[in-house]
Amino acid sequence: MSSRLRSIAIVELLAKHPHGLSARAVSEQLRIPFAATERLLQELAQSDYVRHGADRQTYRLRLKLAALGLAYLGASGVTDLVQPILDDLAKRTGELVRLAVIEGDRLTWVAKAQGSRSGLMYDPDVSAEVHLPSTANGQAWLACLSRRDAEALLDRHDIGGKPADEAPAFNREQLFQQLEGCRQRGYAFVSEIYQTGTSALATAIRKPDTGSPIGTVSIAGPTLRMTEARVSEMASWLAMTAAELAAASASSPLFAAR
Repeated sequence: MSSRLRSIAIVELLAKHPHGLSARAVSEQLRIPFAATERLLQELAQSDYVRHGADRQTYRLRLKLAALGLAYLGASGVTDLVQPILDDLAKRTGELVRLAVIEGDRLTWVAKAQGSRSGLMYDPDVSAEVHLPSTANGQAWLACLSRRDAEALLDRHDIGGKPADEAPAFNREQLFQQLEGCRQRGYAFVSEIYQTGTSALATAIRKPDTGSPIGTVSIAGPTLRMTEARVSEMASWLAMTAAELAAASASSPLFAAR
């Protein structure tokens, strides 16, 4: 692995550990020689991407990286075009609404809106990349693809297993049966799969001119609130939101290359 790729891997790892990691922990988790890890961390520190923690033994990301991300999302139209649409759906449903964008063979979270302000609230600490077989967003995208293309996508990601210790392992045939149900309903629905006690529904956002998927939007919350009647009601709102986001995509560079 080149130094450039190693540096990116370090940044991605530290993004998951806001309290910081020692150089030894970084080295062990990424399987990079300790001396090389220390050198790369020092270079990242010189570029103002990482800094020492208060104990001087750990390394943490600086806000520079977050600022760059926020600047990019603002310039791409998420703040002005997309966020108000997500906020409206979150307010209507009282649940967590999230947007993910397709880029190459990956689906990445880019924005969210929390509708619940009290009581039971679902707001997971997730990685940037969506786990395709176990999440409503992932299934909503897979359902847009042919069986062959979906199989190839799953193979490239090597994600036939489970995303977390408490989630069940996935059987591919069961997954493709779920995807067929998603096509018939017009949205994906998962319950107690990605995280115990939670459920979610999601649908694809499609380019207005070609119909090809460019992203997904979802509603997630505690399972006890996701009754059949409630899910059916929210599904219609979800479809309208997806249509709004599809229309907004024409004016957002975020979707320009999709």
